[in-house]
This record gives sequence, structure tokens and C-alpha cells, in this order.
Amino acid sequence: MNRPDQGGEHLLMDSWKEHAGRLAVTVASPGSRWRDVVACTPRHLFVPRWWASRGHEWELREGDSDCSKWLAAAYRNWTLVTRVGDVHADHARPGALLEGAPTSSSTLPGLLVQMFRHASIATRSTVLDVGTGSGYGTALLCARQGHARITAIDVDPYLTSAAEKRLDMLGYRPTLLTADVTAGELPGQWDRIIATVAVKPIPPALLAALRTGGRLVTTITGTSMIITADKQEDGGAVGRVEWDRAGFMRARSGNDYPVRNRGFLERACTEEGEQVDSSHYPVMEVAEAWDVGTMLEILAPGIEHRLITYDDKPDKVALMAHEDGSWARAEERDGKVTVHQGGPRRLYGLLDQVRGHWLTYGELPIRGAQATISPQGVITLRRGRWTATIR
Repeated sequence: MNRPDQGGEHLLMDSWKEHAGRLAVTVASPGSRWRDVVACTPRHLFVPRWWASRGHEWELREGDSDCSKWLAAAYRNWTLVTRVGDVHADHARPGALLEGAPTSSSTLPGLLVQMFRHASIATRSTVLDVGTGSGYGTALLCARQGHARITAIDVDPYLTSAAEKRLDMLGYRPTLLTADVTAGELPGQWDRIIATVAVKPIPPALLAALRTGGRLVTTITGTSMIITADKQEDGGAVGRVEWDRAGFMRARSGNDYPVRNRGFLERACTEEGEQVDSSHYPVMEVAEAWDVGTMLEILAPGIEHRLITYDDKPDKVALMAHEDGSWARAEERDGKVTVHQGGPRRLYGLLDQVRGHWLTYGELPIRGAQATISPQGVITLRRGRWTATIR
């Protein structure tokens, strides 16, 4: 393992080492080759500024304004959002507040270690790190493999530029690429490809860039599935859905994500619906029920969800909408759930179908499913008699 030079003005203070050591114990088990890697990598260097959630807004935090809070944030096992919309924290004015969706972050270290562990990285493996972000994950890979074997790629030129400078401060000079992995070809081949952005389907460029026998580890957009798959002679890959879970921002092709049409959710708020009936199940927050949300995304990709709660009463309202014009509103009052639905599909009926399977069989068939990926990136999942295709 190559260790960075930990002296010099570029490091905040020696106390970061103690924080990094505690983080390493939290995210890597005894005997893990990643424990020393995390302990010797100064994460605070990659997140000098970040966005902290404050209700519906994001508030800028500046590390050098309070070093103790900076260290506490950087060495806690959580994600630090570094970019919201098209505004990177590095470029925001002091005290800035803004609204929008996160578009880049420094992923929680435990999840990075989890993804790296699934990749089964051998000592001499070359690795493509998809989704450079802050560069912290790339630094971990450099510390483990040596920077000559590491390539990192991101669609955002500022992210790759900033990561390159911060990695250089540690003596790491991996190859940094600015490109869209969902389009075109990539300039090379690697033994391992690890995506810390979610994709759907698997970009053919990633499969083409993976050496035969090499391993791809990625998550699927809109789901909590981690798929590991080994490259086959025919250009496709075979693997499985892992038993644990992860969620990443979806890969973007431009400066920001396309604006979603919120009109369908507004219809769900107010319209009576073509069908009004009841549900046997209580209103739930689908975003927090990872397996249910994943199964629903496989059945009906692209549903948007919103849960409305009230401070002074236990009533809840769940909204569902899809760009095909389908929508649903489930109102839970006094323990009874009334469902209004409209459009070409009955979205809440699909949700109840998933929950019914879950209660009947004790689990959903996604975890541990066999995954077969065609050279074009189409994913076929199988477990027992259940099968599904993700295009």
C-alpha cells in the first residue's frame, strides 16, 4: 500500500489522523486491507466546503471557519454534498442558501469500502473509478493500488480538475478523464470498473472497457440494487444482485439533471380520479422502504413519490405520479386508507401488489437474483421462477 506524504502545509493539522483512525475502525473490519487505507487518507482535504441540508434548502458550510466541525463532518461516516444543481460549494459565496437536487458529493466512506470490497480488487488490478466526485474515493484506491493503476472519470470538468489538484497534494497522479460514460467509447480497458453513480441500463461503453474476466460493480438508477458482474467472452457479463443495499445519484450527461414535470404530482394532489377505492395497507414512505421501492421501480420505472405528513395529527397522504399521466393519491385518516387513481395505469395497485408479495413470501425476489447483462447493457434478473428485464 502506498501512503501519502502526510506532512506540509496542505494538511489541516495532525489531529486529522486520530479522526481518520476512528473512521477506519467504523467502516472496515479488523484484518480488512481497507482499514489502513482509510486511516491514512485525509478526507477533509477533499471537502473544504460542502452543502448541509436545512429543510428544503441547502446551507453552505466552510471547513476553515471552524476546524473542529470540519474534522467532525469529514470523518463521520456520512455523505457530504458538494454540488447542488449547477453550483459547487467551492464556488458559492459565504453564507449561501439555495434550493435544488444534489448533483455531486463525497460518498460516505463505508459505502465506498463496501463497493470496493464487492469488486474483489486484486493486488495488480487496474481500476476505473466512475464518478470521481470529490476525489476521496479515488484517493482510497490510489492508496491501495498505487496511482499508476487507477483511472477516474466524471462528466463534470470542474470535478475532475479539482480532484486532480487535491490528489496531487497527496502525491497521487492517477489518470483523470472528463467524459460521459453513458455515451461514446472510453479510451482504455480495466480489470475492475466501480461505478459510484447509478445507471440504467448498463452503458455499453462500460462493458466494452472491461477486460474479459474483469468485474463490474454498479448500482441501478431508482433502485437500491448493487450488481456485481464478470465480463464474458461474448462481451456481456454475468453476476448477481448482492444481498446488501446502496443508493447513488444517477449518472448525468449534462451540467444538471433535466427538470421534471411536477404537473403530474399536482394533479395527484387535487383530482378526484377515475377510480376511488380503499387499500388494506397503511400509507408508507416508499423512499424509505428500499426493497419495496426497488421492486416497484422494476415493475414501473420512473414513478415519482411524495409523502405529506402533519405536525398536529397522524394523518398521511402519499402521492405517486408518472410522466405517462398516471397518478395516485392515498389518504390515511383514522386508520382508513382511501385511494384515488387516474391515468392509463393504476400506480397504487402496483404498489399494493408488491406489498402483498412481500407479506405473503416474507421477502421480495430481487436480493440474490442472478443478473445477466447483454453486450448492449440490458439486464435480465432471475430468481426461482421470477424474472425481470431492465432496459
